Amino acid sequence: MAELPVSEARASLPQVLDRVERGEEVTITRHGRAVAVMVRPDVLRVRRASSASAEATRVAEVVRSGRHSRIPAGGGLAADRADELVAEIRADRDAG
Repeated sequence: MAELPVSEARASLPQVLDRVERGEEVTITRHGRAVAVMVRPDVLRVRRASSASAEATRVAEVVRSGRHSRIPAGGGLAADRADELVAEIRADRDAG
């Protein structure tokens, strides 16, 4: 994977895009720190789909195991903790 400072990437954007189009990944850095990675759209779609599939598999396993577990006596979720979790879920949903 190539790495370019933002100033160099800006100055040679058409050439950088040609490299990305050919399949190369290019990391853009600012002050030596990676701030962006340029990849072809099809590569990005595959990565996102793969990540979503892995997460769906993980969630399905949690649901499956939960169906076969008993809640201990006196167990459960405190109302304030439930409110926190709902707030987190809503914030995540609204963020993206």
